[in-house]
Amino acid sequence: MSSQLKQRFLKLLKEDEEFRYAVAGLLGLEEILKRLDRHEEQLVKLREDMNKLREDMNRGFELIERRISALGARWGLQTEEAFREGLKGILEKEFGVKVERWVEKDKEGMVYDHPSDIELDIAVKDGKTMLIEISSHIKASDIPIFRRKAEFYEKVTGVRAERLVIVTPYADDKALEMAKEFGIEIYTKV
Repeated sequence: MSSQLKQRFLKLLKEDEEFRYAVAGLLGLEEILKRLDRHEEQLVKLREDMNKLREDMNRGFELIERRISALGARWGLQTEEAFREGLKGILEKEFGVKVERWVEKDKEGMVYDHPSDIELDIAVKDGKTMLIEISSHIKASDIPIFRRKAEFYEKVTGVRAERLVIVTPYADDKALEMAKEFGIEIYTKV
C-alpha cells in the first residue's frame, strides 16, 4: 500500500465519521473476536507441538510467541477502538447520550507522575457525566490510575463524574476488589 494511500485512509478514519463507521462495520467486532479465538486455538496447538521438539526449537518458538503477542496486542488496540466506536454509535443514536473522546495535557504529572496526555471516554446525558475506560485487560495497578484520571478531569473541567465505568473482557481479582473499594464499576466477562 503506498504511503499516500495509507495517509489518505488514516485521514478519512480520523475526519469522516460515516467512513469510520463503515470501516468498523466491515471489520465487524464479532469477526475480529472470532479470528482472535482461532489464533488462540492455533497458538495452543503450536505450543503442544513445540513441547515435543528439541531445545533449539523451543528458542525459535519463543521468538514466534513474542511476534504473536505483538500481533495480539495490536489486534487488542484495534478491537478496543472498534468497540469504542460501536458503543458510541449505539449510545448516541439509540439513547441520545453524547459520547466524546476527551484528551488533555497533564503538564504537572498528576496522573502518571510525569507530563503526559490523558485520554478519557466521556458520556453525558441529562447533565450527568460518566467517565468510561475501555481496555483489553485491567489489573489492580490500573484502578488508581483511572481514579486519578477522573480527578484530573474534574480539576480541568470543574465537572465531577457521577459514575466511573471500566469495560474490559478481563479484570484480575485484585482489580475487581480495588474497583469496588473506589466505587468504580467494572463490566467484564471474566
